Amino acid sequence: MAKVELIAPCHFGLEAVLKKEIMDLGYEIAQVEDGRVSFYGEPEAVCRANIFLRTAERVLLKVAAFQAETFDELFEKTKALPWEDYLPKDAKCWVTKAASVKSKLFSPSDIQRIMKKAIVERMKSVYNLTWLPEDGESYPLRVFLKKDEVTVALDTTGESLHKRGYRKLTAKAPIAENLAAALILLTPWKGDRILVDPFCGSGTIPIEAALIAANIAPGMERSFTAEDWQLVPKKGWYEAIDEANDLIDHSVKPDIQGYDLDEEMVSIARENARLAGVDHLIHFQKRDVKDLSHPKKYGFMITNPPYGERLEEKAKLFPLYQTLGERFKALDDWSLYVITSYEDTEKAIGRKADKNRKIYNGMLKTYYYSFMGKRPPKPDEGAKGLKSGKTENTTAMKDQSVKSTGKSNRESC
Repeated sequence: MAKVELIAPCHFGLEAVLKKEIMDLGYEIAQVEDGRVSFYGEPEAVCRANIFLRTAERVLLKVAAFQAETFDELFEKTKALPWEDYLPKDAKCWVTKAASVKSKLFSPSDIQRIMKKAIVERMKSVYNLTWLPEDGESYPLRVFLKKDEVTVALDTTGESLHKRGYRKLTAKAPIAENLAAALILLTPWKGDRILVDPFCGSGTIPIEAALIAANIAPGMERSFTAEDWQLVPKKGWYEAIDEANDLIDHSVKPDIQGYDLDEEMVSIARENARLAGVDHLIHFQKRDVKDLSHPKKYGFMITNPPYGERLEEKAKLFPLYQTLGERFKALDDWSLYVITSYEDTEKAIGRKADKNRKIYNGMLKTYYYSFMGKRPPKPDEGAKGLKSGKTENTTAMKDQSVKSTGKSNRESC
């Protein structure tokens, strides 16, 4: 198969981070839309994208896009697609999800049923069968309708990419692993700088930071739906894993810390870090946010504090965020990054954010507040006793050097 077009959905608001990841892997961007990035690559790109991408939800193999305003049109155009190029005759194929925005066809269940029927009719005709066994490999489909344009894609991933495999136990409202990774990549943090999460819960942000610091690909320890597909070369998966193993930096010694007031959560975080293979790179401790301190300068706090979705919880939020602000102020030249839906965050912290980015955490609208500290002086400046007055880059996407998980970065260095 020649080059294919792949679609990587992501959290709304994180398209730029995902785009950079894909480009770092060496692939050509086809299109960036709300909540997804499309790109071109060889069939082996299915393997590398699934194993290396930190911020994507899944990797979809685009089959086709066409206009349809009626169910008859949907049926006929689906049936006309060359499904035999994608599916063996024993394939188990179904539309696992259909989403419709501003389209005349808006019933997910009807879209799923009609497209499934059309695929079956096409396959029966091509393979000269009266019925399809459907006892082979699974080929789940995802369908998006936007302004009557139907995009049909095969789901190569299966379980969402945020499920790395290490988080067996979670907190009450855990942050998704891919979202946690994106929050880190939106900052100028690198593995040689301090990182503290004072509300670490089950440890997701510190663990993702450790994976980034050691350049450990997030999909190394899990399986994917497309592993046994004829469409994707089997050797592509082995080569991608070999590449990922070669890129791991075993020499790193980052200063990553996670605190939580709940002793049980601290134990859970430690176990999750062990399962991720990064427990030696993180220090977890039971500690109240009011006791937060650190002797070093120019550190980072990246955190997902309580949002207080219930009324009785909201009353406790202002003093909590106020305490966070006080401890942040006491930390010399640190930067603070907070994702939350709490509307009085800036007021409680006592400072207007240098930047806030709207991010949808599922259906919940949140903001990622960036409170920038000063950049550390360069070595020559330090020798002269100078102190830099510049703040950390607010865009992060321009200046930061996100560690590559692919060949392209190594070849371009």
